[in-house]
Amino acid sequence: MGFTSYVGSGPYCYANSFATVLGAEAPSTAVIEFATSSAFGMEIINVPKSPLIFFDPYGWDPLRSFEDALEAMGWRCTEIIGKDEQDALSSLQAAVQNGPVFVGPVEMGLLKHQPNARGPIGADHYVVILGINNDIVEMHDPHGYPYATLPVQEFMAAWKTDSLGYGKSYTMRTDFKQTEALTEEEVIRRSVPNALKHITLQAAGVDEMPPGSTANEAATKWLCNRIEVGLPTEMRAHLVYFAVQVGARRSIDAASCLSRVGFAESATIMDRIARAIGALQYPLTQKHDEAAVAILQRLGPMYDELRSVLEAEVKKNATV
Repeated sequence: MGFTSYVGSGPYCYANSFATVLGAEAPSTAVIEFATSSAFGMEIINVPKSPLIFFDPYGWDPLRSFEDALEAMGWRCTEIIGKDEQDALSSLQAAVQNGPVFVGPVEMGLLKHQPNARGPIGADHYVVILGINNDIVEMHDPHGYPYATLPVQEFMAAWKTDSLGYGKSYTMRTDFKQTEALTEEEVIRRSVPNALKHITLQAAGVDEMPPGSTANEAATKWLCNRIEVGLPTEMRAHLVYFAVQVGARRSIDAASCLSRVGFAESATIMDRIARAIGALQYPLTQKHDEAAVAILQRLGPMYDELRSVLEAEVKKNATV
């Protein structure tokens, strides 16, 4: 069975913000997302009282992948972390004079230009700041709000990471410079070694996970058990409004990228992963939980299959 790439909207704030600051020389968002290795795994982060479920690698978060992705794409930038609110604002005002600034993570629930923003919800987000004038911040918010504006004080409140599970408040990146002109296929090939590290649980961040966290097939079993005893409302909402959507899209984009550089078997398995994740949307939304469990039981073994096949194809390509 062949697969069809997805073109459309979705919670791709990280890759979209990346593409915005890189401008005309940016790779496609599919290639950017592939360079972050985000599709290569599933994890349960055992945060007390409210474990988090993500269709991304064990121990992964967007910040950990930033430098690896930049290097694979042939770019560099400068990271700035404000010491406090005033220092961060001063740094942002100076940086934006030289071009768009990649900012995040921010708390999406405090971005009050979004109609549903009613307070912190623990949702990380990334935006591109375009200017600050008369105490108003102008930004491209990739959640569907180009040239959005927000009073400075409201934006600064959203720029704190107190409600998020990772990251430092007041983190920004500026001064993006291309160091190598690469084709998209070259970027994909350069990203494969990091993808392999993630699917084999050898990447940075694995040793820092909270006790009781789990990965890949074990993560699918954990979620099956949670569904069978009763999925909490907030956990179901996280899955149907975010995790399933972005997980399926990451996976189909990864399948497309792998196919482009000759990793045909890995691409086929990644497409199966994408289809399984995407198929969770309806039963989880409609609370057809037996169907969701059946899909997760099919999904689980695919991660080890992907690991095995990707390892073999990497070795094969190394000898060609």
